[in-house]
Amino acid sequence: MRALLWDGATVQLVDRAVPIADESMAVVRVHLAGICNTDLELTKGYMGFRGVLGHEFVGEVSDGPAPWRGRRVVGEINFACGHCATCRAGRSRHCPARRVMGILGADGAFAEYVAVPVANLRAVPDTVGDDDAVFTEPLAAAFEILAQIAVAPGVSATVLGDGKLAQLTAQVLAQAGARVLAVGKHDDKLALLRRRGIDTVLLDAWRRTPAPLVVEATGTAQGFALAAAATEPRGTLVLKSTVATPAPLDLSPLVINEITLVGSRCGAFEPALQALADGRVDVRPLIAARHPLREGIAALQHAAQPGVLKVLIEIA
Repeated sequence: MRALLWDGATVQLVDRAVPIADESMAVVRVHLAGICNTDLELTKGYMGFRGVLGHEFVGEVSDGPAPWRGRRVVGEINFACGHCATCRAGRSRHCPARRVMGILGADGAFAEYVAVPVANLRAVPDTVGDDDAVFTEPLAAAFEILAQIAVAPGVSATVLGDGKLAQLTAQVLAQAGARVLAVGKHDDKLALLRRRGIDTVLLDAWRRTPAPLVVEATGTAQGFALAAAATEPRGTLVLKSTVATPAPLDLSPLVINEITLVGSRCGAFEPALQALADGRVDVRPLIAARHPLREGIAALQHAAQPGVLKVLIEIA
């Protein structure tokens, strides 16, 4: 099969053996995969990953347990051991022995086929097309905020960033009843949120009024300081960015202002799939471009350009 392999120095389109299924592991023929900022950060040294990139996908089970064969699926990306104390406590996404698809110790979905634990498969409703389903993983990450903190109706929430995850986060918080202000650098991207009735402001024009809830989703190492300054005393700051470049941190504002800091990563897929099925979240306007797998290197280069939203890789 063809796959986009990161070897620590370059991305190459290579031939790889098709994964082998067993009773616990299914093989999915990938239809469509999405490039996210984490994929780009991996090529800058984040996590020290080596292997096939990609963790946002939708496809069809080609081999594995009979009940799953032929079903259209997405897959949760954390491959847990299933039997340690963390897993038994219901926190399998934090299993200390976990592998993470396309990020840590497991090949990803920028390939014709990807191996996924059967326990991680989630069936895609017939009413949800591939163009929507491919956003399940990042949308689940946005919904994870609601699983971590209580978002009171009417609470003021500032979302820093106007990229893919910031866009999804702003929609999810608005659906939860928050009064969202999205702060970004690109008016054309902020316009997508204004069409959904969400307030926006360009970073240069922002008055920086502190809010009780702030989500940092800039995708930059500098975003933390900006977000901390934007959080009101005893407010909550949610961190969503993962970047390869470390940044010096001044933690004193967190102490002085008694800010609650919440790291937020992956989320359960069910709320995301339900929101897509109900049409409560609009993802189609976030699609900036499509490239076939044979142009996968160009797709990654395209996705890395400033201001570009979701670039999809068409595989099957």
